[in-house]
Amino acid sequence: MAEERSGVVTFKGGPMTLVGPEIKVGDAAPDFSLVDSALGPVTLADSAGKTRLLSVVPSVDTPVCAQQTKRFNEEASALGDDVIVYTVSVDLPFAQKRFCGAEGTDKITALSDFKTRGFGESYGVLLKELGLLTRAVFVVGPDDKVSYVEVVKEVTDFPDYDAAIAAAK
Repeated sequence: MAEERSGVVTFKGGPMTLVGPEIKVGDAAPDFSLVDSALGPVTLADSAGKTRLLSVVPSVDTPVCAQQTKRFNEEASALGDDVIVYTVSVDLPFAQKRFCGAEGTDKITALSDFKTRGFGESYGVLLKELGLLTRAVFVVGPDDKVSYVEVVKEVTDFPDYDAAIAAAK
């Protein structure tokens, strides 16, 4: 049974339980297997040697998540070819593809954790009560070490974009 942590985040003011460990700066990034829009697997190893910014959202079909995804898409160009920006949610890959097409978010890669919630559990961002991922940002360096972590205290609030972008540069 996976570790559970309470008191870390709230959703609309109500306390939530996070499933999985607390990931800290300096930790080895947990591997993951997520699904892309073509239903293909994507792992951490697929982007070895690059910096990865993992923008984690509950659902791209909500206003705050949509804005977060669009903001990181805007910032992605300035980060250069050595940084890959992933948006991770439990939305079905079809919904992510529709969203990205409608919003023109072509600088990020949307990845889904719908199959196993394994990313959510290994990164400690699975909301037990909702079955969704909490809002968070992780930056993983080319050495596969975590260099930045923000688990947003209130799920409906925005992350600190500037700090995340600075960490990815």
